[in-house]
Amino acid sequence: MITIESVDACTINLPLAKPVQIATRSIAGRYYTLVRVRCTDGSMGIGICHSGTRFGGLATASVREMFRPMLIGQDPHRTEGLWQTMYQDSLLNGRSGAVMRALSAIDIALWDRNARSAGLPLWRYLGAVSESTIPAYASGGYYGRSGTPDDMRREIEAYVGTGFKAAKIKIGASPSLDLARVAAAREILGDERQLMLDANNAWDNLPAALHALRPMLDYRPFFVEEPFGPDDHDNHARLAAALPVPLATGELVAGRWGHRALMEHGGITVLQPDAAVCGGITEFRRIAAAAAAAGISVAPHSFQDIHAHLVASTSNALFLEYFTDETIVPIGIVLTRRVKIVDGLAVLPQEPGLGFDFDETVVSRHAVDPWC
Repeated sequence: MITIESVDACTINLPLAKPVQIATRSIAGRYYTLVRVRCTDGSMGIGICHSGTRFGGLATASVREMFRPMLIGQDPHRTEGLWQTMYQDSLLNGRSGAVMRALSAIDIALWDRNARSAGLPLWRYLGAVSESTIPAYASGGYYGRSGTPDDMRREIEAYVGTGFKAAKIKIGASPSLDLARVAAAREILGDERQLMLDANNAWDNLPAALHALRPMLDYRPFFVEEPFGPDDHDNHARLAAALPVPLATGELVAGRWGHRALMEHGGITVLQPDAAVCGGITEFRRIAAAAAAAGISVAPHSFQDIHAHLVASTSNALFLEYFTDETIVPIGIVLTRRVKIVDGLAVLPQEPGLGFDFDETVVSRHAVDPWC
């Protein structure tokens, strides 16, 4: 029987050439934990998780110290069983945060290995819904890069020129500035394209959120993302009842139980699980299925080169979040292949597994600690 022979991890730090600002904080760099699983037949799979904007070693340590010992000698096809073993064993330390992100990266690596061994791109291995392309939206509008309305117009013009039919921009810093930026974005997008607004947990009370958001409704947002903290179900529910606009959140939420609470108690109608946060591909599929049963759509967060496979194999997925600016989300410099955009659609990879490897030259250049 083929078994897992080794599980290695390393931490990389990718500093941004210029810090960016969102509503609640400044981002100067991003840490990632990279995972590599090898099996006794020589096969391999890789996984990734974003491990923070400050110290990024917690997820890597979790892979090495918590999970690796229980995986060696196991059948890599036991994704459900291995997930449960890792989750149950880490209940005291895990369930969310860095430990769950470590579990997620391992789970992604196992699915990548299994799809590679089958000779299929992951989206086909999972059971394809789409055939060759999927809808995508351009994600950007960061303060500091497109801070003024004129900056915003130029950024959205570039997205429209690339063929995108939808775009998402940041809000939550200043009601007056945000309203001008939203108006500029809608002006360029026109009536037919979709505009999403991302507040990045900007508010901690309902009156402030209502004061900022009510004027923006004139510009017909498709959804408002993360108005409150991920656990503030009551305020999400109150806002959903007060405004005629869908609310989206979930990118910071781990596990199916947290996502169920958002759906049942938070009034969320667009769920945004991140496979590198919520518990990997195994848990993402459970979350998406539960959302489908409740009539709720999913729109996964970030990691376009991983989530393209999940959007393409999930019947209730809306579209792929796509970052065109690698200076803001720089993980792409570590990958040997990227998902491409043609006429505003993401072209699905045809290579086995995730469709990319790690560029070890780049990894070594940015490694905080070596593979081990």
